[in-house]
Amino acid sequence: MSLNKTELVAKIAAETGQSQATVSSVIDGLFAAVSETVGKGGKVSIPGWLSFETAATAARTGRNPRTGETIKIPAGKRVKVSVGSKLKAAVK
Repeated sequence: MSLNKTELVAKIAAETGQSQATVSSVIDGLFAAVSETVGKGGKVSIPGWLSFETAATAARTGRNPRTGETIKIPAGKRVKVSVGSKLKAAVK
C-alpha cells in the first residue's frame, strides 16, 4: 500500500472536514518550511514522528561501476531524516 500526495490530501480533508485546497496548501507550506530551514543548516523536529537536519559528508574515494576506475568524491551535504518513537511503534 502506498499513498501519493493527492490521496494523502483527500484522506486528511475527509478526516478533518477541511477542504482539499486548504489541506494541500498546508502540506505545501510544511514542506516549504522544512526545505528552507534544512537548506540553511537548521533542524526541524516533530517530536515522536520525524526530524530533518543537514549532515556533512566527508570526501572519499569511490569507483566508477562502468569502468572500475577510482574517482574522488568531494565533501558535501545531505539531508538526514530520523524516525521518532510514535512512527516506530506504528510500524510494529
